[in-house]
Amino acid sequence: MIRDILVYPDQRLRTVAKPVEKVDDSIRILADDMLETMYDAPGIGLAATQINVHKRVLVIDLSEEQNDPLVFINPEYEVLDGEPEEMQEGCLSIPGYYEKITRVAHVRVKALDRNGEPFEKDLTGLMAVCLQHEVDHLDGKLFVDYLSSLKRGRIRKKLEKQLRQES
Repeated sequence: MIRDILVYPDQRLRTVAKPVEKVDDSIRILADDMLETMYDAPGIGLAATQINVHKRVLVIDLSEEQNDPLVFINPEYEVLDGEPEEMQEGCLSIPGYYEKITRVAHVRVKALDRNGEPFEKDLTGLMAVCLQHEVDHLDGKLFVDYLSSLKRGRIRKKLEKQLRQES
């Protein structure tokens, strides 16, 4: 089922997600809905927070064919070697805006998969950046938080104006 994606500056995007206590069918359905919503948007990553579900679940699929979905439940990452890199980021909750953000490009993630099985994975490049971006959502952070207050304010005003025009 395709869910509605919250759009900045919606305050629900600032909610810190709670850990998933038990991976059951409701969490697997949530992950499936998130993937369907992400593919429909279209995007490459989505955190549960973005669809107003405040559980620590995120999905990513970097494949062109949208056939390599990854589900991360209760993800935690640690920074590995390497210098921070600047990369262009966008966000389904901040439609139409792309900005250069500096993040580390090599992390190790620990999470549960859609069956509740723990796994660890080393991520690099776009996958590492995408994971950090989505974990930020679970922590109530948005990529605009890395921008100057002036730039963030301009984006906020433009999105608020768009929302008023659509209502």
